[in-house]
Amino acid sequence: MATQQTRSIARFMMAPSVILLFVWMIVPLAFTLWFSFQQYNPLNPIRDGFVGFSNYALFYSNPAFLQSILNTLAIVVSVLVITVIGGILLALLLDQPIWGQGFVRILVISPFFVMPPVAALVWKNMIMHPQYGVFADIARFFGANPIDWFGQHPLTAVILIVAWQWLPFATLILLTSLQSLDTEQKEAAEMDGAGFLSRFWYLTLPHMSRAITVVILIQTIFLLSIYAEILVTTNGGPGYASTNLPFLVYQKALLEFKIGQASAGGIIAVILANIVAFFVMRAVGKNLDK
Repeated sequence: MATQQTRSIARFMMAPSVILLFVWMIVPLAFTLWFSFQQYNPLNPIRDGFVGFSNYALFYSNPAFLQSILNTLAIVVSVLVITVIGGILLALLLDQPIWGQGFVRILVISPFFVMPPVAALVWKNMIMHPQYGVFADIARFFGANPIDWFGQHPLTAVILIVAWQWLPFATLILLTSLQSLDTEQKEAAEMDGAGFLSRFWYLTLPHMSRAITVVILIQTIFLLSIYAEILVTTNGGPGYASTNLPFLVYQKALLEFKIGQASAGGIIAVILANIVAFFVMRAVGKNLDK
């Protein structure tokens, strides 16, 4: 059992890292908050000055604001549904004794290590291109007209690309959880005459519930900040059809040079992310306490 002296030494040794992490997080946030109350344009610094909550009002009144919120939530929810369900199915498949099992697992997990801009470029030019893409060739093979994914269904295209990137992560976590299931429990269920669906619903799925909540928590944090895939493929369009909140902040900061409004949007994004994280953490905490 740790004594008071060892606890004090541990706190003393951890303090520099904790302080450095705190400064690393709080300083950019403080600058963002300060700029959100300023009118700052690097191309016209003469007009700089304090404007109060005007930046927040302007960002909120932006016609793309509500659409960006809805698109952000649509991306998060859709990708979570695809990756969790697909991850469970792939984990069940990869857990079976098949030939070349190790090689297949590497192939399934490998998309997670592809950089988002590279993955978006591959999907845009090789898979979803309306003339030369794989999907277009498949459509023509069956006598159908190819779909212009980024023109007709831009948000769906972004969701598919992001889901493809995050599916390996969900599969890896869920497969690890599945392999920790006691074989004696599975054998006992089989001896009792339980079918595959019954074993999955009453034994496998409850055992994987904690892993599923961890996947949901981690992916939600990262999916709220999706940006590169949209920039490479649709650039937020057509119109605001695929613009999410981080991309709207990017437009204000680096395209319109309205740093104040972009900072206000960043603060709003942080608040919304914390609200979402709060409810997700509550759900995860209830599940992990069981």
